[in-house]
Amino acid sequence: MTPSVLTINGGSSSVRFALFEAGPTPQRQLGGRIDRIGTRQATLTVDDADGLARRERFAARDRRAAVAELLDWLDAQPAFASVGAVGHRVVHGLRHTEPARVTPALLSELHRLTPYAPDHLPWEIALIEACRRRYPRMSQVACFDTAFHRTLPPVARRLPIPRRYADRGVERYGFHGLSYASLMDTLGRLDAAAARGRVILAHLGSGASLAAVRAGKCVDTSMGFTPAAGLMMGTRSGDLDPGLAGYLARTERMSPARFERLVNHECGLLGVSGTSADVRDLLARQAHDARAREAITLFCYQAAKWIGAFAAALGGLDTLVFAGGIGEHAPAVRARICRGLGWLGIDLDPRRNRRNAALISRTTGRVRVRVIPTDEERMIAAEVLRTLNRRRRRPRRS
Repeated sequence: MTPSVLTINGGSSSVRFALFEAGPTPQRQLGGRIDRIGTRQATLTVDDADGLARRERFAARDRRAAVAELLDWLDAQPAFASVGAVGHRVVHGLRHTEPARVTPALLSELHRLTPYAPDHLPWEIALIEACRRRYPRMSQVACFDTAFHRTLPPVARRLPIPRRYADRGVERYGFHGLSYASLMDTLGRLDAAAARGRVILAHLGSGASLAAVRAGKCVDTSMGFTPAAGLMMGTRSGDLDPGLAGYLARTERMSPARFERLVNHECGLLGVSGTSADVRDLLARQAHDARAREAITLFCYQAAKWIGAFAAALGGLDTLVFAGGIGEHAPAVRARICRGLGWLGIDLDPRRNRRNAALISRTTGRVRVRVIPTDEERMIAAEVLRTLNRRRRRPRRS
């Protein structure tokens, strides 16, 4: 049994990490994150097992420096001496259905996959390779965000484009899979019958998506071929008319690279409000800022539409789960999303919702609405342990 596991979750300008003691339910020993990499405000925030946080200034002038500093810092921690494996969140695994041990062959495959996720995979590969250089004998496991969605039926996976592209892997993949796996694991412990029913999971944060789950299997999700699809997000557009790309190319001579930057970094809440991608800022301004109000309204409207669409795909709805920074901490947004969904059997209890209670629906409501904190790091640790233990249990060939 691996004594403990280090998990690494790389974002565009941040790295989250955690150390977990092995066990049936991995126990967090410490965790933290480096934020604002590449700026003078780069900081390391550490949360210990008692939930106490401390913050340190890091140089972190770029991603490479941030990784080196993080590994130096971890090496100096007494708890790190027991680490026997590293688990990485990898945003795209193409058709991988399970976590995989990192090998030279897997790394070569991930390098080939970078066109599928150019904003994420190069950074995630760099984190894996940095750990291999520093700890060449330590096992590493890649945990794929797309794996949760490999149960999508063909009708939900297929894009309505010529089949030759599907043969090259152009299909709907879905993302946020580690978050969804974490939510379903928690729901199963809270209410096993609910986890076997018709569930919609709403991961609402800077990146936002929804998933429809029936009998524990994902049957549809809002993100598609890339994480830019589906519901509008902090800076991502969500679904757009594909003709917009041609229109902007003709009228503004916009290149594909410029268009990709537009839909990933300049749209969503930021694009509509013109001021902020952060829901907290927009809620504070909406009373006197019409554009902030319109951005929140559009986000809630789209989320409600996705819930209605997924209820149709599921043939009804038993449980709705809110998660992510917005889903867990913005009662006003949850209330606006659910306001027009009474026809589905959704009926929020305003007092519970304001308290961010674990169960925010009325006891008389047909659909149970829950708020569940997602824990991608714990899910990564659990998948690492399962992967390594599965390998050890395989019988040897004679």
